[in-house]
Parts: sequence; C-alpha cells; structure tokens
Amino acid sequence: MRPLTEEETRVMFEKIAKYIGENLQLLVDRPDGTYCFRLHNDRVYYVSEKILKLAANISGDKLVSLGTCFGKFTKTHKFRLHVTALDYLAPYAKYKVWIKPGAEQSFLYGNHVLKSGLGRITENTCQYQGVVVYSMADVPLGFGVAAKSTQDCRKVDPMAIVVFHQADIGEYVRHEETLT
Repeated sequence: MRPLTEEETRVMFEKIAKYIGENLQLLVDRPDGTYCFRLHNDRVYYVSEKILKLAANISGDKLVSLGTCFGKFTKTHKFRLHVTALDYLAPYAKYKVWIKPGAEQSFLYGNHVLKSGLGRITENTCQYQGVVVYSMADVPLGFGVAAKSTQDCRKVDPMAIVVFHQADIGEYVRHEETLT
C-alpha cells in the first residue's frame, strides 16, 4: 500500500472532478478527520489517516482492502470509478439525473437510461458530463455520462439514450465475487 504518484493523483482527480467538480476538496478535508487516497493492487482506497496508521502493522501481501474502494487503474493507466464510491460522490454531485420508477430496474441491470425513463435532469448539464443517477425518491442508484445536454433532452426521440451507464448499485449483486 502506497500513496499515489503525481500522475496517478492527477488522473484520478480529473475523473472524480467530472462528477463533483470543485467539491473534490471536501472529500479530503472533512470535519470528522483527514482522509487520503492510497493505492493497493491497482485499486485506489479512500481511508482516514487514523485507520491508515493502524493498518501500517499489517504486511502488504496479507492486506486485502482498506477503507472504501474508489476505483482502479487499468493496465493502460486509466482510472475507472467503482460503484463503491457512489456514497461519497452522491452528496457532492453537481449534475444529477432522476429516473422514473419503471426505468430503475433497467438501469440497475446495467442498461443505459432512455428519454422515456428520464424523470428530471439538472439544468445546464453539458453533453458527456458526469452525472449521478437518482430514483424519483432521491435514492442514489449509480452514475454515468450524459449522452445529451439538457436542451437536447427536451426535443429528442423517446427511445434515444440520454445517459450512458457506467456503474450502478445492482453491481453489488451481479459482480459480488470481484468487488473488494
């Protein structure tokens, strides 16, 4: 387990900033203590410094995970967010999409959000902007990328994709053996 390099930190923060923007600072400087990001087996973990000091007694090969897994670096050194980061991204999200109850199950099975399933969308959402997907009851379901801007969503065909799926809470069931 080691701190992230400059390049890894930049790549990870750029990805997270797509979803929460300048609220990124609120993840690190929290009122309940200082939190940091650590790399272990190509996975990035979000952990409090208090727990980090306690985990220093465990050897790296015996350590399975620590804190919350935010994502992982691919072999091409791109950062991929995991659904486990949703609880930390959702409160700070700048752009949000609410989907109708009928479209929730489809999204939780890993499908994109269609215009017919779109309930509401945050104003001024740009195309290809990172969005957090909520149910109409304000329960965070996952996150994705806006396929259309807010203005384009108003005049698009009902079967057109408006949000590209990236991760959802259904992954806990679908990929339970690979999530750490």
